[in-house]
Amino acid sequence: MRSSAVVTGVLAVLCLLLVAGEWPPLLSFDRAVAEALHRSAVGHPEVTAFARVFSDWVWDPLTMRALAAAAVIALWWRGERRRAAWVAVTTVVALGMQHVLKAAVGRERPVWPDPVDSARFAAFPSGHAMAATVTCGLLLWVLALSRREPWRGWGTVAGLSVVSVLGVGWTRVYLGVHWPSDVIGGWLLGWCLVASAVLAYRWSERRFPRPLPRCVPPPPAAPRSRMGEKE
Repeated sequence: MRSSAVVTGVLAVLCLLLVAGEWPPLLSFDRAVAEALHRSAVGHPEVTAFARVFSDWVWDPLTMRALAAAAVIALWWRGERRRAAWVAVTTVVALGMQHVLKAAVGRERPVWPDPVDSARFAAFPSGHAMAATVTCGLLLWVLALSRREPWRGWGTVAGLSVVSVLGVGWTRVYLGVHWPSDVIGGWLLGWCLVASAVLAYRWSERRFPRPLPRCVPPPPAAPRSRMGEKE
């Protein structure tokens, strides 16, 4: 997990620098991919409508944060207060980081003569991609901690998480509201944040272990009856 946090962190910073510095090869790549997908979106309105439903509702950041909030409530109710706090804080930090970077970079979104969708605020990083990565990563983490024994549904949940993270990134570029590097930056930043949160949680578990439950002494044994015994 440490190597994952370091690698994604370095790549995220590199992506940020290339976007902010407007590196020509990256801009050419973004333009070529975005134009190809936009032509497809204009020519296939049924696919575009399908993408809008998933992008604006199923994989919307509000939906993802609602899932994170539900996980926090469930963990708190089960007595896993530290894990609940970790999920809540990581989700809030991701939201704050996203807005700070958007304001700092100030990247313009793609502009089309025939748009199929619209979005507000700056482009980098993609809030949809970052929110999906953080939420799905945190949910898989708390689920892995909660279920020690083999579980048949694990593959299904993991598969849905991967499809959600990759799918929302594709829809944002397909709908013409993000450049590909916006989505890549959101993925990298989101996973780096999840990996860092997991590492910090493990450190806190070692540094501040939870107290063991007190052992309640057994009740004193009842005195034996001496009826029938000879004096």
